[in-house]
Amino acid sequence: MQNAQAVYAQGINEVVELILAIGHQQSVLISGDIGIGKTTTLDMLSERLPTHWPVYFDGTTKDIGDMFIPRISDTETGSYVSFVPNEEFGIHHGQPVILMIDEIGKANPSVQNALIRTLQERTVGSTPLPEGSIVFATTNLAAEGVGDRLKLHQYNRVTEVRMRKPTNMEWIEWGVDNGVHPTVLGWARETPAAFQSFTEVEGPEDNEYILHPRAAGRTAGVTPRSLFAASRIVSAGLPAGTTTAALVGTIGPKAALELMAFIKLAEQLPRRDDIINDPMTAKIPDNVSAVCMVVFRALSGMDNVFVGPWMDYLTRLDALAQGIFVNGVRAKGYKHRDTVMKNKKFTDWSRVNSHLFSVDKA
Repeated sequence: MQNAQAVYAQGINEVVELILAIGHQQSVLISGDIGIGKTTTLDMLSERLPTHWPVYFDGTTKDIGDMFIPRISDTETGSYVSFVPNEEFGIHHGQPVILMIDEIGKANPSVQNALIRTLQERTVGSTPLPEGSIVFATTNLAAEGVGDRLKLHQYNRVTEVRMRKPTNMEWIEWGVDNGVHPTVLGWARETPAAFQSFTEVEGPEDNEYILHPRAAGRTAGVTPRSLFAASRIVSAGLPAGTTTAALVGTIGPKAALELMAFIKLAEQLPRRDDIINDPMTAKIPDNVSAVCMVVFRALSGMDNVFVGPWMDYLTRLDALAQGIFVNGVRAKGYKHRDTVMKNKKFTDWSRVNSHLFSVDKA
């Protein structure tokens, strides 16, 4: 079964579509490697369902008394106790909720038991969630050894779906729209192995970039989450020694030292103002990786002022770089798409170079 789940592991977009389709009736349990963006699904679902209230419920920080507290009610026939749900369930907002129970596999067993009815019946204690509410949960892979466990009868109440790691190109597409430093994007493009799951390798020595449960003493490695943290470190502009130390403690020594080599390549990059002021003479790096960083930086920082000069500069780059750029523009969700596609220089270029539109998709 574990092998079947790995074979049919879904990307984050597919997982979101599944929850949108069945989440109001059947709870999905998202399982996957550490730091791959399982909790990001809440933000993605919230964007798709603006009439729902997004609710993050952290299973690791709760005890049974944190879920609901007793309330005594007096009636003509006597008194009784009812239970008032924690505000974190979002019921008091009076609108459908998207309830994500994060890290349910690490929750206190009593909390796991109390959440069964929520997962199966859309009810917190005896208080129903608003009509149309969506419920799902997240957990890490049991094989990672970080304490994620559910009982068989609990698994039987949910639909467990394995969420795979993004590929390096999928992560780059996300990174362009989320301010990831061009140097980190460039390194990611050249290092697809850093996006492997530990389940895809024989042993920890076969991939020194990633976290592996059998790698004694390896506490830092590349995950989508830690690589985003590395971008923050690189963007801080600290001295090389400090940057290296911070990267080693964030993405591990192998990735850190390679990324520092990419940082040195940044000296070859033309300044943005150089491209704006004279795109036909602005410096072109003589290293392929540095050229890719120029393209990623352009995609991230695109605006109406830059797009025209950039298109002139782009014509001086090779077909691979041009293909990377146009595929980035055409990527689903690229936030500057209209800025580029409505520019006359881009439309003229597209007519002449349509054969390049998928050059970097192989």
